[in-house]
Amino acid sequence: MAMDSSVYDAVIIGGGHNGLVCAFYLAQAGLRTIVLERRAMVGGAAVTEEFCPGFRNSTASYAVSLLNPKIIRDLDLHGCGLRIVERRAANFLPTADGRYLITGEGKTPAEVAKFSRTDAERLGSYGRALERVADVLRQLVLARPPNVVEGSWRTALPELMRAVGAGRAFARLPMEARRDAVRLFADSAGNFLDSWFESEPIKAVLGFDGIVGTYASPYAPGTGYVLLHHVFGETNGKRGAWGHAIGGMGAISEAMAKAARMKGAEIRVAAPVREVIVENGRAAGAVTEAGEAVRARVVIANVNPKLLYPKLIDPPALTPEFRARIAGWRCASGVFRMNVALSELPDFTCLPGAGDHLTAGIILAPSLGYMERAWFDARRHGWSGEPIIEMLIPSTLDDSLAPPGAHVASLFCQHVAPELPGGASWDEHREAVADLMIETVDRYAPNFKRSVLGRQVFSPLDLERTFGLIGGDIFHGALSLDQLFSARPMLGYASYRGPLRGLYMCGSGTHPGGGVTGAPGHNAAREILTDFRRRRV
Repeated sequence: MAMDSSVYDAVIIGGGHNGLVCAFYLAQAGLRTIVLERRAMVGGAAVTEEFCPGFRNSTASYAVSLLNPKIIRDLDLHGCGLRIVERRAANFLPTADGRYLITGEGKTPAEVAKFSRTDAERLGSYGRALERVADVLRQLVLARPPNVVEGSWRTALPELMRAVGAGRAFARLPMEARRDAVRLFADSAGNFLDSWFESEPIKAVLGFDGIVGTYASPYAPGTGYVLLHHVFGETNGKRGAWGHAIGGMGAISEAMAKAARMKGAEIRVAAPVREVIVENGRAAGAVTEAGEAVRARVVIANVNPKLLYPKLIDPPALTPEFRARIAGWRCASGVFRMNVALSELPDFTCLPGAGDHLTAGIILAPSLGYMERAWFDARRHGWSGEPIIEMLIPSTLDDSLAPPGAHVASLFCQHVAPELPGGASWDEHREAVADLMIETVDRYAPNFKRSVLGRQVFSPLDLERTFGLIGGDIFHGALSLDQLFSARPMLGYASYRGPLRGLYMCGSGTHPGGGVTGAPGHNAAREILTDFRRRRV
């Protein structure tokens, strides 16, 4: 028998960053709010942990740009201790012929001109074209998508007006920008970049954003949107810039938790939820694995839809059609994640010694063709023999992460198959693939392998077990046209409201999708508070 506790206004399942943002806004409005987090710390995938004695790093998510400025201001995250510093270079790409490309403020045109003067001249036009479309996305990030609903005109008309409002944002664009928007939403990142540039290095640097966390070729339709998704952020007011949170990504989550607690939210860690309480067709609370029933007027899920509906809700409470649709929710990132402790900085053959390039996102994938071959290879064999790696060395910007003279590096590796062919287990192959990733970096920086003092390895299966990232999917669901905007997570449920009364969703499986944005938590809280004000709860 479950032990009953007093009733809360809201219980949030999952203390990742979106759950914490949602808790802040609900508690600020006076709702008695509790967050139940499975792990022993808040943050979900945005956490900082010691993975080797004396070495700490952002365990899963590892870079800052998409965190929404309004949320930073509303929660006063800087006042709660958050400090974000910019990279001194944006990206560093060793090329196939032994040269290199560095991008960043004041650097990119001259660097690109080493490979193509034409491309260098086109950079400004490309940036303006992308920025015009990204500006529209910025307007939509904190807006609730139109919810495609059945019923009377009274029900449908408000959603129609939302659709008109969203359409106006695009209608204000000049025709050339509308055409770019259509291409970016429907076409591939590779095709889009090929239409702009001729040299491989700049296409590789920009094209990497099109496959981040996406198990696909850069020439797969839809990767154009993934590229766009990664450029609408900003760091310290600089649009499109990426940065590092001092103390790692966990510093963001800790600041959010502090802000929520200051407003009165209760946050429990090491409190995994076993099931959602459903009574008379209504979500009425959550039961922890310890058997405690935490009752609430509303239940808000900050977990992947494939965790919420098949695993936390009794199947008869949902219609067969809904269960079938959720079963088809596609989760696959192709991500293999590593953290390594280093005795010294990598020394790249193409650019020896220390420098700003070591503060950058270091992309080891010299061309779009290389990225495409990596995907085909992984499809056939389970992982690519020549994988794609982005390496960050955050200790070049934050000396709190490693002992003096030593460093930590994040390796974000693609492509690997979320499920290995032939029924093989990732538990059997994890270490061999980790060795391959180390060897791959070592080909570019020959001191790397010998400098590794320790490592932390997450296969797609490990990411699922540890962080609830089904199939290792960092976005809680693929960012494809059929899983975006009004279709995220399903047509009819884009309003952050679930199929049961009193059930809401605030995770990355809702609009606007993945990344450490805080936007789903912000948007869900607004809808929940609207329902409380209108006495719909």
